[in-house]
Amino acid sequence: MKRQYVIAITRMLLVALVTGCTTSRFGTIPLVPENLRTPATEVLSLETEATGVQIYECNASKDVPTRFKWVFKAPEADLFDRAGNKIGKHYAGPTWESNDGSKVVGEVKAQDSGPDSGAIPWLLLSAKSTSGTGVFSQIKSIQRVHTVGGKAPTEPCSQAQAGKVTRVSYKATYYFYVAER
Repeated sequence: MKRQYVIAITRMLLVALVTGCTTSRFGTIPLVPENLRTPATEVLSLETEATGVQIYECNASKDVPTRFKWVFKAPEADLFDRAGNKIGKHYAGPTWESNDGSKVVGEVKAQDSGPDSGAIPWLLLSAKSTSGTGVFSQIKSIQRVHTVGGKAPTEPCSQAQAGKVTRVSYKATYYFYVAER
């Protein structure tokens, strides 16, 4: 009897431990490479799905002005919650803006090519600035993971195409983190 009690308690503790380690109030923390992990002092605040485009422009290379290449200009995407409701947008900066008016501007701290060689890299960004009083006002870190598409065009561009803009479809999941309270 005592052994069955110990086994039952051990199972309940194991379930509680696994559940506590893998979930937060707002979603599941993604499995990411070590260099894309957020500081231990931060907790997941918001998970969004982004659908949009990565914008590239054909420009002369800074190193070799006679050579032209596709240069990343900006993202342009809508942000959706888990239920599929549009909750904001993502654009140059890089900036994430919520429908509540709050914003966060990030700067890249680390990147990883991710598992899909045909997709833009996974990123860890830190908040460079925030504004407003809504969901993005206290953000400290942002992860871009589970990317699909968005890479620069593979066809070369030339001087005749200088200034040409192309928009490449992409999808990604963004995780937003705040300081642990």
